[in-house]
Amino acid sequence: MASHIVGYPRMGPKRELKFALESFWDGKSSAEDLEKVATDLRASIWKQMADAGIKYIPSNTFSYYDQVLDTTAMLGAVPERYSWTGGEIGFSTYFSMARGNATVPAMEMTKWFDTNYHFIVPELGPNTKFSYSSHKAVSEYKEAKALGVDTVPVLIGPVSYLLLSKPAKGVEKSFALLSLLSSILPVYKEVIAELKAAGATWIQFDEPTLVLDLDSHQMAAFSAAYTELESALSGLNVLIETYFADIPAESYKTLTSLNSVTAYGFDLIRGAKTLDLIKSAGFPSGKYLFAGVVDGRNIWADDLAASLTTLESLEAIVGKDKLVVSTSCSLMHTAVDLVNETKLDSEIKSWLAFAAQKVVEVNALAKALAGQKDEAYFAANAAAQASRRSSPRVTNEEVQKAAAALRGSDHRRATNVSARLDAQQKKLNLPVLPTTTIGSFPQTVELRRVRREYKAKKISEDEYVSAIKEEISKVVKIQEELDIDVLVHGEPERNDMVEYFGEQLSGFAFTANGWVQSYGSRCVKPPIIYGDVSRPNPMTVFWSKMAQSMTSRPMKGMLTGPVTILNWSFVRNDQP
Repeated sequence: MASHIVGYPRMGPKRELKFALESFWDGKSSAEDLEKVATDLRASIWKQMADAGIKYIPSNTFSYYDQVLDTTAMLGAVPERYSWTGGEIGFSTYFSMARGNATVPAMEMTKWFDTNYHFIVPELGPNTKFSYSSHKAVSEYKEAKALGVDTVPVLIGPVSYLLLSKPAKGVEKSFALLSLLSSILPVYKEVIAELKAAGATWIQFDEPTLVLDLDSHQMAAFSAAYTELESALSGLNVLIETYFADIPAESYKTLTSLNSVTAYGFDLIRGAKTLDLIKSAGFPSGKYLFAGVVDGRNIWADDLAASLTTLESLEAIVGKDKLVVSTSCSLMHTAVDLVNETKLDSEIKSWLAFAAQKVVEVNALAKALAGQKDEAYFAANAAAQASRRSSPRVTNEEVQKAAAALRGSDHRRATNVSARLDAQQKKLNLPVLPTTTIGSFPQTVELRRVRREYKAKKISEDEYVSAIKEEISKVVKIQEELDIDVLVHGEPERNDMVEYFGEQLSGFAFTANGWVQSYGSRCVKPPIIYGDVSRPNPMTVFWSKMAQSMTSRPMKGMLTGPVTILNWSFVRNDQP
């Protein structure tokens, strides 16, 4: 029974790539220094997966900035403003596209589906010239092979690449991006030919747009693309990987009828209906199913017994030798390694699995299916699952009662809007067009030093309060001088708009090194919501009162909303 990982975090367990990138951008280190850090990270990731027993190990999932930008480089689709003259794309052009430079702006960045990762949006038009301009996929395959690790090279599929692109500046908004399919496929054929020549036996195309509601024209593009690539792919095993949602029935039908494709990867965590589809619509005979049963987007330990049951039901449909245990998506959306968490208490830690632990879970499930179940490992997992279900830290009776007592009318104001506006105007006496700002003022180096020293107990609470008070006073004065009507206190006491509140709520846990890439070198450390959430003490009143005492103008209270807190946290998987 085989195992597979869709992709892996590239920043490193202690954000090694982040610091190497920023050092290089600041001119403090050389390109060779950056490449050395990247080479070491890739080697350690491949070795880790090989040592864990993973059969299908991905390559080309590492990136210096973004995997879609890597594809843009591979295709030579560099916008004209970067004055690229051809040849292999180097760091200068690559990072100019990602970050801009002294003379031209960066390419646009947007969210990767519904994750908190952001990708660089390709800018294409009828005059875009495509050429094979980055050999990264092949060189990384060879690099792994030289270390004794045979990998599955991963490429963003041609159709998803085009569907995630936008018309370049000056190109009609209605321009049909899929009309470029015949222009990019020759480059894909060159890459495939080089990978074959290098000894690759498998290739993975990530086509996540297959989970979207596509029209018939877009679906036809998938059939056309992989039919056109069929002869180039001859002799290779081809995996098409989808993730983040259910695959619609029509897309499933189109995908599973492609002759050139050997295997299909599905997210069975966020795609429960896909599981029903496989069971009801059937699965093509002789093809592989890469079953994404281990969650790539959250930090909870897998319920191994439940996953094993799912896998056994799939085994009956696709056959023992055609079922591969996989992650639901790339593990880049989760933290790297639980080993580095020294401050989390042992109970909560026993409930968690970061990327390194998920690799082990995938292999344990594959071995169990093959009749080599690690009874001790499964028993420890079952005990952790039971402990989490029964823990009083997870269920708070007061919160349960309050939630149960909510009525529909609680979500509506008791007064109408005109009555509220009248009362507000009497109290606030604002002009017809009042002015305000969104909230936070710049966090200076000095401010960060004060917060850091207070956290490390190097300064007293009185010294900390005094420093923050001084900063609020400056912010209030600036706004009054500018004649702003509704003031803000500038939020100098806040480290992060989510973390600040989470640290004051029960039901939240915080990691020391649970970093996840947001874009480029930017990483975030999402809080973990493990239980019912409550507010033991006032959170913002002290600072708001202090700020209001400094002015006769209205001072806004600043709260991060609940939807943002949920979207920027690792949420519970034991409830909707």
